[in-house]
Amino acid sequence: MKILLVTDAWHPQVNGVVRTLDKTVTQLRERGHIVDVIAPSDGYFTLPLPTYPDIRLAPFAYKDVKRRMLKFAPDAIHIATEGPLGQMAKFLCHKWAMPFTTSYHTKFPEYIKARFPFIPLSWSYRFVRGFHNAGGRTMVTTPSMVEFLNQRGFTNLAPWARGVDTDLFNPDKKNAPDNVYAGLPRPIWVNVGRVAVEKNIKAFLDLNLPGTKVIVGEGPQLAELRQSYSGVIFAGAKFETDLARYFADADVFVFPSKTDTFGLVIIEAMASGLPVAAYPVSGPIDIIPASHAGIIDEDLKKACLKALELRPSDAVTHAKNYSWEAVTDVFFDLLTPQYKPRKSWRRVRRMTRLAASPYHGLKKLARRSLQILRGRRR
Repeated sequence: MKILLVTDAWHPQVNGVVRTLDKTVTQLRERGHIVDVIAPSDGYFTLPLPTYPDIRLAPFAYKDVKRRMLKFAPDAIHIATEGPLGQMAKFLCHKWAMPFTTSYHTKFPEYIKARFPFIPLSWSYRFVRGFHNAGGRTMVTTPSMVEFLNQRGFTNLAPWARGVDTDLFNPDKKNAPDNVYAGLPRPIWVNVGRVAVEKNIKAFLDLNLPGTKVIVGEGPQLAELRQSYSGVIFAGAKFETDLARYFADADVFVFPSKTDTFGLVIIEAMASGLPVAAYPVSGPIDIIPASHAGIIDEDLKKACLKALELRPSDAVTHAKNYSWEAVTDVFFDLLTPQYKPRKSWRRVRRMTRLAASPYHGLKKLARRSLQILRGRRR
């Protein structure tokens, strides 16, 4: 299939959404599908997202998005985000009656509320609900999120989980060649991810725990937290093997977020042999219960101390249930909504394919040459 992915979240951004989309695209290409990605980093003029300058948006790319969609003539379109590029693609899909799917990666209304408390949640949910309900299917991270969004008026929801790269995240990275936390008081409590207000990191840092707290990542709240919590280790952003070692050498992974819909870092921690402590919210409640790989509790300190008693081997065993191969199977099965496109999109695709054919180009050249000859004879 020719599959078009339109996303406002892509490299060089570093977050779970980008890792998920990148892995899915890689898997699809390895299976022989032709995948094109439209993203802000494709040379478009971009502006920083308010309150989050690391995220760049492309609000003026409409003409090029239209050109690329027509030229590619995809068999399926997946719009991953609700940003400017996603809105443009949705508009064009409606214009051409092209079926498309979307995915709901984060609790976007809660993110807005955390940054702009004066904006009612109902306004933000009305916006994202209208965006996603316009498509043929919305892929949601967990069954609990399907229920959560159903209650808020979302339709055509289907669960699509996340995967983990066990070649990268595994216990073999522990003490290889040494411990990255050498010299720090144990136990090591680590959090990995974007350092932003919606991640609720303060709830973790305010806990009275023995040992050392470590934050791995960057984000708009980093400077504020560094100034307020002098006893915490802020390691900055880590990637690939370095990141895997920061997981494997710790004792417990603490996940204080209440706005994530899944929490990819949870299964990356488990794959590394790291038990997880979290609140009982969407994401953790779908991954952790009955796994022996973590503890969920409204009392996050209690969850941390209980997680410290769990066996790392159980965390590794549970993480093996989340392979990218299985996750991509689900994505592909959900990619084409169960309805046929109306005639208008079929006509658009037929015209674009004809326009791109060598025969069509020769025909245009012959017609132009004939016009020139006729002009000379006159």
